[in-house]
Amino acid sequence: MNQNMDPVLDRSSALFLDFDGTLADIAPRPDAVQVDPDLLPVLERLHHALSGAVAIITGRVHTEIEQFLHPLSLPGAYEHGAAQRHAGGELTRRPEPRLDAVRAAAQTMADRHPGLVVEQKASGVSLHYRQAPELQQACTQIMTEAVRQDSQLQLLHGKAVLEVKSAHIGKGKAIEAFMAAPPFSGRRPVFAGDDVTDEAGFEVVQLEGGVAIKVGDGPTAAQHRLTSPEALRQWLRRQADRLEQEEDEEQR
Repeated sequence: MNQNMDPVLDRSSALFLDFDGTLADIAPRPDAVQVDPDLLPVLERLHHALSGAVAIITGRVHTEIEQFLHPLSLPGAYEHGAAQRHAGGELTRRPEPRLDAVRAAAQTMADRHPGLVVEQKASGVSLHYRQAPELQQACTQIMTEAVRQDSQLQLLHGKAVLEVKSAHIGKGKAIEAFMAAPPFSGRRPVFAGDDVTDEAGFEVVQLEGGVAIKVGDGPTAAQHRLTSPEALRQWLRRQADRLEQEEDEEQR
């Protein structure tokens, strides 16, 4: 892993970015996340410099991300790829898995323990224990039992969160779908993420000759690492500055 040399974007890159823990700092609750005021202008500059080939790849629902990034409108894969906002603006959804048993198990657990937070999505259920870390083992047992009898479901272990989703979707598949269509096709993929849920995306972009960037600590398949969301935001700003400088020099 190269932790010292900055990876570089060029105008043939396709940029994919996770949100929580990557673009934005982790908060105690999903609804408490704050977006750095300098982030949106930088993303807009990169969107222009890369001819629209910038997308958000996240486990969040699309309405939350679009609210956080308003008025900027970017393509995105949401709920790990269960929903996709295409470059032309169209939103498509994958078939929803059966989640009644999982929803009930997660909600029952949260009702018993006020420190837990259940995040309900059309295609998944997340049980957050960041405010009650002592309940990690109990939450893991409950969610593991809830998916045991259904091979169509997958349990993901994230940062102080357990998430159940369809076994047929993932961030790697979402990036592959974007790379199959303009303006992403034919470009070199670059993906930044922070969690175990991003590892499939790292593997996909590196197999395609692209760049994977792990944000923060922890084992990873990514060849590059940045220490924090703030370090990533600074890297994005440097890339935008350099791409614009190159364009200015060519136009002289």
